[in-house]
Amino acid sequence: MKQKNSAPHRHQIQEFAPGTINSADTITTDDAQNIHQPVLLQQCIDLMLPVLQKDNAIIVDGTLGLAGHAQAFLHAASSFHLIGIDQDEEALALATQRLDEFHDRFTPVHSSFGHFTQVIRNLGYQKIDAVFLDLGLSSLQIDEKDRGFSYLIDEPLDMRMDTSKVTTAADILLTYSEKDLVRIFRDYGQERWAQKIAHAIVTDRVIQPFTTTTQLAHLVDYVIPRKNRPAGNPAKRVFQALRIEVNGELDQLRSVLPQIALHLNVGGRIVIESYHSLEDTIVKHFFTSGSRVDVPRGIPEIPPELQPYFKDITHGALKADQNEVDTNPRSRSVRLRAIELVKEIPLKERNKMKHSLHAEGMVE
Repeated sequence: MKQKNSAPHRHQIQEFAPGTINSADTITTDDAQNIHQPVLLQQCIDLMLPVLQKDNAIIVDGTLGLAGHAQAFLHAASSFHLIGIDQDEEALALATQRLDEFHDRFTPVHSSFGHFTQVIRNLGYQKIDAVFLDLGLSSLQIDEKDRGFSYLIDEPLDMRMDTSKVTTAADILLTYSEKDLVRIFRDYGQERWAQKIAHAIVTDRVIQPFTTTTQLAHLVDYVIPRKNRPAGNPAKRVFQALRIEVNGELDQLRSVLPQIALHLNVGGRIVIESYHSLEDTIVKHFFTSGSRVDVPRGIPEIPPELQPYFKDITHGALKADQNEVDTNPRSRSVRLRAIELVKEIPLKERNKMKHSLHAEGMVE
């Protein structure tokens, strides 16, 4: 039974982080529809549909973006309410305009999905029925100028998904120690030349701080030997690592998974698209922890409290086929996983999840 208090007007943009929604005067909703191609759209609809069709279901799209998936979900069934969360103010404003026909079934929220519990509680809910996450960059962030996500055009080194936040990529390059730069390039970018790149940055920033994407891309191009380069632009891994650090993406992902599980109704689903091996590993580990039996071999009967509480409904990760990769290159690295909560999470496991959230400074 979903618990709900009086919620705000459905079309009102809720804010649980500083800042206000900027008018999207540079990109129209038609533009948004044209530049955004949802990845594995039909597969995501199929995975979500059994929950979307439940009467009065509460569905959360934690990475609303330009609402490509959300719009398809809302068209697929008519009896659920969608909460759309995004930390990018411009994307949220565009998505809200795009979903205007569903204004009575849609609540936009300006926040990061890392504050999942706070968001749903502030809206008056204790339980929800499904959560969808499409991780990584949105088409808007890649294609729009002056955001600093692309190494292909000259723009300020920003990379903030939520522009109300303070720290930019330029700040990190200016203030982080060489050791910390090595860590993020190696761990988040899996960059083999992390040490040399970090050393060059620390040496060069004394003369001139790194403020533009072109400066950084040129440095990486200079440092990495041509004979040792992987396919693609040599700056790709460094830019990816910086973006993850600026936005705390992996920490937020680790935090949100137990938050979602603790608020999920039995029969509810979690559907996640990852584009980075580190993201997919975090998702896979969390899903697996609840979908396998961890008991000694040969035990005659498994006690009910040790039975799995998650059911793997994708049987591993789904990937885009060649046709989709050809039409939407951003789908090349996608890994789609989904689980269903088939029974209440045992008290021991719930307490472990709550403990992990307290350890991370999250209040459950």
